[in-house]
Amino acid sequence: MTAAVTLQALDIISAEHRGMWRLASALDGLGAQLQADLEAEGAAPAIVAMLEYLQAYTDRLHHPKEDQVLFRLLRQRSEEADAHIARLEADHRHGPAHLERLLMQARALASGVAIDLPAFCTALKSFVAHQQAHIRLEETTVMPLARRMLTAADWEEANAAFAANDDPMFGAAPRAEFAALHARIVRLAPEPYGLGGAAEPLPAVAAVPKTAPAAKVLEVRGLTSHYGRIQALKGIDIDVFEGQLVALVGANGAGKTTLLRTLSGVQPASGGDIVYRGASIVRQRPDARVRAGICQVPEGRQVFGPLSIEDNLLLGAYTRPKGERAEDLDKAYALFPILAEKRKLPAGTLSGGQQQMLAMARALMARPRLLLLDEPSMGLAPLLIEEIFRVVKTLRAQGMTILLVEQNAHAALSIADVGYVLETGGIGLSGPGQELLRNEQVKKAYLGM
Repeated sequence: MTAAVTLQALDIISAEHRGMWRLASALDGLGAQLQADLEAEGAAPAIVAMLEYLQAYTDRLHHPKEDQVLFRLLRQRSEEADAHIARLEADHRHGPAHLERLLMQARALASGVAIDLPAFCTALKSFVAHQQAHIRLEETTVMPLARRMLTAADWEEANAAFAANDDPMFGAAPRAEFAALHARIVRLAPEPYGLGGAAEPLPAVAAVPKTAPAAKVLEVRGLTSHYGRIQALKGIDIDVFEGQLVALVGANGAGKTTLLRTLSGVQPASGGDIVYRGASIVRQRPDARVRAGICQVPEGRQVFGPLSIEDNLLLGAYTRPKGERAEDLDKAYALFPILAEKRKLPAGTLSGGQQQMLAMARALMARPRLLLLDEPSMGLAPLLIEEIFRVVKTLRAQGMTILLVEQNAHAALSIADVGYVLETGGIGLSGPGQELLRNEQVKKAYLGM
């Protein structure tokens, strides 16, 4: 039994737990709003959406895999685990009825039916506390026991069961049903938990089939850049192929943003070469790079606050023929429905999450062939971070080539084809995203593990 084999199944379980914990925390916050009679009108539909997601996902997918596979195997290997597993299984049996009662009350509240609001808020708080205690027991007691006691053959069976994962945040083959439920939560939840908009159906996204070997889009060799006498990039070498999502992770000051600025031409290169689709662009002006299809979503959003949302989007299409702009606006609004609702408002009135969506939509208006994303999750609430990454995965499924800079290393490497770890201006590590997630050096330095 090796650590890599052991962690494959448990990493999936922990990823699911993190998603459920974030939902539970948001439910707790919305319940507190209800109890204070603040934003009650906006909180109730979001609570319904969150409870429906938990009902659909945990009871139909997460719990059965634990009961039928992990708990069964662990019982065979450890008497010590039996009492803990019995408690967890009891939660799995009785939890759905409790959740259904809570959901019926939440639906009534969202429909305008009078209910005992203090009692509902107390029940919601109790439900959240119970969910978090359940996750805590698994993470701190049961999963460490599994690491110690299960055999290589046990892990092979567990890995196969949990790898068939349908969750939209963590699975390899997400179900549209769960993706739509999660996006609905984010749109309905009032700020700061979500976007505070109307619930609209997501457009269907068809993945682009990959039939031929991917062509190289970007080749960076020996790239250096300076701020005065200070060298920020120290001989960077990276490759990006057509349709890939490549993640650049690293600590603050590692050179991630400088690298993107150098690729887009905003920061001059002092040495090395940038080859884009077979031609060197290292001396090309920034506007020429945009026309060639390199578009950057800058760190910190940088929207034009006094201009309307629609005008911000149209600025993104400045280099495109006028006849294409209406179609591209429709696509942007389909991807980010909250922007369509607020299209005539000044961009400066948007929340941080809404501004991030506007910045991404503005870049997409230029029809990029290489999208540079700089820290898209910075400063956002956890649910909004998940929605941003859902959009990134959607763009990748549509065949877009993406170079993603992100301090949230776990989120970035989880969805990346290839990852690079930047350390003080140079490449420290590189490899497939999933491989870097399991790398002990990356875990200690960037994943807090």
